[in-house]
Amino acid sequence: MRPILIAAAILILPSAALAHHGWSSYDAAKPIKVTAPVTAVTWGNPHGTAQVTWNGKPWAVVLAPTARMEARGLSQDALAKAKSVTLEGYPRTDGTAEMRIERVTLGDKTIELR
Repeated sequence: MRPILIAAAILILPSAALAHHGWSSYDAAKPIKVTAPVTAVTWGNPHGTAQVTWNGKPWAVVLAPTARMEARGLSQDALAKAKSVTLEGYPRTDGTAEMRIERVTLGDKTIELR
C-alpha cells in the first residue's frame, strides 16, 4: 500500500506545482494605480479575483489568497459592495487587461496584499 501512495504523490505533486502560475507575466517595472468601480468579485483559491472597468474596458484583477486578505481586513462582501476602489499593482507584460494587485484602498482604508 505504501509504495502506491508514494507513486501517487510523485505523480500528483508536479501537476499541482504547474497549476500555480508565477508572477513573471506581470511587469513589476511599470506599477499602475487604478481607481475604478468593481463589477465582479470571485473569492477562491489559489487567489481571489475581481473585475473592474477602467478606461472604458473591463480589467481582470488578480488578488491575494483569500485567507491572507481576510486576515488583513479585506472581505469579499466589502470589496463587492465598494462603489469604487483604488488598486495598486502591475499590468501583464503582454498587454492583456489584467493586473496583479499589491494593495487595495476602500474609502480611507488601505490593505496590503503582498
